[in-house]
Order: sequence, then C-alpha cells, then structure tokens
Amino acid sequence: MFGIVVVGIGTAGRVRIRDLLSPLPSTATEKMNIKGFVSRRTLENQQDVKQISLDEALNREDIHAAIICTENLSHEEHIRNFLEAGKHVCVEYPMALSIASARQLWNLSDEKGKVLHEEHIELLTPDFRQLKKDVSGKTLLQGSLHFTGGPSQAGSGFAAFSGIARLTWLVDLFGELTVTSATMEEEKENKYMKLTAHFQTKEKSPLTWIEERGPGLGRIKNINFRFDSGTMDRLPDAPREPVGLFMQDLDFFGQKLLGLVPPEQLQAERRRILHCLELAERIKELSLGS
Repeated sequence: MFGIVVVGIGTAGRVRIRDLLSPLPSTATEKMNIKGFVSRRTLENQQDVKQISLDEALNREDIHAAIICTENLSHEEHIRNFLEAGKHVCVEYPMALSIASARQLWNLSDEKGKVLHEEHIELLTPDFRQLKKDVSGKTLLQGSLHFTGGPSQAGSGFAAFSGIARLTWLVDLFGELTVTSATMEEEKENKYMKLTAHFQTKEKSPLTWIEERGPGLGRIKNINFRFDSGTMDRLPDAPREPVGLFMQDLDFFGQKLLGLVPPEQLQAERRRILHCLELAERIKELSLGS
C-alpha cells in the first residue's frame, strides 16, 4: 500500500482527494491510501482528510508519494523536495518552466529510483482519443489548432508552458515538430494575450498553434487539419466515459508505482514530455525576441 499526500487544495487537489478516497475497483488506485494534504493556507479537514505540514509530508515514513496540484511556478521546487526526500511524485503539467530544470528533475528521479509522473489528462479525453484514431494513417498537408479561454491564472508561467496541453496534442497526433516562428500579442491591462506558433512536421507539413486568452473568451478548441484524403474542421463527437479523467490518470500513476508499465512506454512518454518542453522554451525565446 502506498501512502499518498496531496499538495495544493484547489479544484484539482480536491478531485485528487475524492478519487483517493473512492478507488476504482480492480485497479492500481486500490493500492493507494491518502495520509493527508498540504496547503499554504490553514484549512479545515477536506473530505475528512487532515491537513499536515510540508515538513511532516516530506519526513513521514508512511508517506511514499506526493500528488502536486499547486500553481505551475512552484512545481519544480515541490518535485525536487519530494524526490530528495525519497518520495514518488505525480505532478500536473508542466513539471517545470524550463527544459533544463525538467531534465534535472528527471535525472534526480532516476538517481533516487523514484517515479516522476507528469499528468496529461488532455490525452485521455474521449474526443482526443477519437481524433487520434481518425487521424491515424492519414498524410497531413497542413493544420491548425486554435484554443481560446479565460485569462491565465497567476503563477502559470509563459503561455507556451501553461498551454502545453495543446502542444502535447499536436505532438501526440503528428510526431516531433520543429518551431519555425512564434509571436506574442499582449494587452496586460485588459488581461488579454495571443500566442501564435508555427511548426513543421518531420515531413515538412506546416502546423499552427494559437493560444488566445482573455475575459469573455469561452474555453474552445478549434481545429483545421487538411489531409490528402480530406479536411477535419471540428473535433469528433465521442461518448462520455464512465471513469473520470483524473481517476484514469491516478490509475496510470499507480501502475507506474507497481512497476506495471513497460520500460519502452515510459521512455517514449519521457521523450514526448521533454520534446514538448523544448518546443515551449523555443517558442518563448522566439516570441520574446531573445
């Protein structure tokens, strides 16, 4: 049985506590037992789970893993602290706001012999899974993904990192990419930003990612993928799955803890995550003119 602590009590943290208290039968989640939660604020019990200090979470022998649900800016520090303390780590994306830091953290996890799992529930959504099936085997000629949403939260980092879920979609669909250009429009007084990044696939097909955020913008993904066999201009309809996305991710983390995930799958996942972080950093450099 793995003792788990949840760090950060926002929406995601509360969902993590809920799922840990109600494990999915016949899955790796049954091998997890929540021992407490950590928050900067002094809070009442959350779903009957007690608050503990960060020091206690790091030092207790019956706590084997941490699930980090804090703002992006603090992910790196928390990961480093828990790995140094000999704990496994599950963290929301992105694990860090630079590729150098991410590589250091993964090297540290290897050194300590601990699991470092970066959550990517965007790859588990029914519409994405169906989209991946629909795209499979087709030859891309050109494409675009335009995301809109409300203003970014404080501490989320540069848009290419805070929006890395969209970047991950494109890499998972079309393979490794090369950034060809990137621009950023920003109106800080209006809490508005628009990031535009252009890529090429290995086959030299052009791809565009637009991340646009501001007050009143609905959370929408618009796609336009042109293939040699036709065009996809809307996400496919897919039935809702009975198991929630965070529970699916928790089970995947549990499978890693139990050593049930093949090494080649772990290596492929690591390569994809680091590649996306490399792309995000290059986008940041180009869009800020450095």
